[in-house]
Amino acid sequence: MTDVLETERPGVRSGPKGAAGARRGGATGGGKPWWLRRSVATSLVAIAGLYTLLPLVWLVFAVTKTLPELYSGNGFAPSAGFHVVENVRDLFAADGGRFGRWLLNTAVYAVGGAFCATMLSVAAGYAFDKFPFRGKEKWYGLVIVGVLIPNTAIVIPLYLMMSNLQLTDTMWSVFIPLIVNPFGVYLARAYSSGAIPNELLEAARVDGAGEVRTFFSVGLRIMLPGAVTIFLIQFVGIWNNFFLPMVMLTDNDLFTVAQGLFTWNSAVSQNPDYTRLIVVGSAVTTVPLLLLFIPLQRWWRAGLAEGGVK
Repeated sequence: MTDVLETERPGVRSGPKGAAGARRGGATGGGKPWWLRRSVATSLVAIAGLYTLLPLVWLVFAVTKTLPELYSGNGFAPSAGFHVVENVRDLFAADGGRFGRWLLNTAVYAVGGAFCATMLSVAAGYAFDKFPFRGKEKWYGLVIVGVLIPNTAIVIPLYLMMSNLQLTDTMWSVFIPLIVNPFGVYLARAYSSGAIPNELLEAARVDGAGEVRTFFSVGLRIMLPGAVTIFLIQFVGIWNNFFLPMVMLTDNDLFTVAQGLFTWNSAVSQNPDYTRLIVVGSAVTTVPLLLLFIPLQRWWRAGLAEGGVK
């Protein structure tokens, strides 16, 4: 009787194959290979996150140091004197306060360019999604092609165009190319198709609203979370843009922060103290990005999730 019950007990297999299968299941945690375990995936993500944060951690500690301390001691330890205020003051006072001018130029390019690019992208994405017109998909395919072309490949043609218009070495030569964002049009159309019901637009038209009023009163308000996402992506891209201003601008008063720090880096051999200023300037330029992302992150992420479910 005991032998019969043991052979009929669920989950127990007799014979060498059953024992081997039980050993394999216990060794791999439910039959999954070891590289698919949650602990392994978590460890890999933690390592990737640590690798990403290490340069930022080093930068935070480097801001507290003097020039000799940057070349000696532990790079991941703050200075005993904690020279943050002194370093920041020297940064904004160097070369007659040029860094402040560069920071202001970058803010103008980033805020103005991101705002204009966002409005154009949202309007274009809304039109591609909601309006039927001739050659619609072909024009949209052209937009997708624009997404695939790297920005560095079109800088020289843009420079020739701006040269013919006599706009080189002006703020317009940097600002105008930045307001066109094919990737933003793609995101706006995708968000519009998932977030804006056609019945709501039809109700607005029945109430007597024109297409422009319908867009600003209904479409733009619903697409606002997606517009914030496009704005953030474009803002970061413009803030970190280096190649376009380098090609278009030669006037030092029109430089961006990235271009200005590159100029200082080229002159380190003449003035070694530029190294300290470059490190402090790099840290200062990350502050506006953090101030922009921290308050907006939860809002635009929640809005995108809501739009994706609709």
